[in-house]
Amino acid sequence: MRSLLRRPHSVAGAVAVLAAIAVYALVVPMLTGTNPGLTDFAAAYQPPSGSHWFGTDLAGRDLLHRTAAGLRVSLVIAAVCAVASAVLGVAVGVAAGALGGWIDRSVMRLVDGINALPHLLLGIVVVALYPGNLVAIVASIALTHWTQVARIARAEVRAARSATYLEAARLSGATRTRIAITHLVPAAAGQGIVAVILLLPHAIWHESTLSFLGLGLPPDQASLGTLLQDARAAVLTGAWWTLLFPAAALIVTTLAVAVVGTALRNRITPPLPERAIR
Repeated sequence: MRSLLRRPHSVAGAVAVLAAIAVYALVVPMLTGTNPGLTDFAAAYQPPSGSHWFGTDLAGRDLLHRTAAGLRVSLVIAAVCAVASAVLGVAVGVAAGALGGWIDRSVMRLVDGINALPHLLLGIVVVALYPGNLVAIVASIALTHWTQVARIARAEVRAARSATYLEAARLSGATRTRIAITHLVPAAAGQGIVAVILLLPHAIWHESTLSFLGLGLPPDQASLGTLLQDARAAVLTGAWWTLLFPAAALIVTTLAVAVVGTALRNRITPPLPERAIR
């Protein structure tokens, strides 16, 4: 990954892939005007052809449009989860770093405790209480992915607390709240933006996994997870295309987001030189 990110054309290619994915997910269903949930049992399990580029599924639904609809739903859910996780993590990290003392220690012990538990297992527990509920899906992902953001935000705040401009603000009579809003939150905001992008692949995979396990969105709602769940039985009948195209959309999207997010993180916080790491 590190050698890949040293090549500017690799990052540019990832951005181009993301743009193509966005166009596919948003524009294709609108241009065709086809309902992705429209069934035609007479056309069930048709392989890829000129009339159905991605083939059809068990109910005869066109997988080109259904994969686009599922990708759009998964991206929207992942974006909401990533933003919620980043906002929560930055808020907790800024509070812990700014207040310090026993509050800082308590928050860090809470972060360690959450990190010690499997995130997917925690997500399954939350969603199992409210299966098929969109709010529960978002909460299960957001509440298990904020801890790393909180650690980074806390580190940024602790570094900013020793800055001369912050000491000047204190001497001028600024309150803790004003200092936090004016100086500490902006210091951690850049990491929050990076966190949103880096959390997107995790959120996409978690949503897909929950839906694949039958705990996420209902089966009639297209998402990458529900499409993969439908493909699980279809592949056994030889309908390989029902698995290939949704899985390819999931893998390509997460890899492209990961490359762009890592490049953005390295630009904001450049990694240490290899000699220094050694």
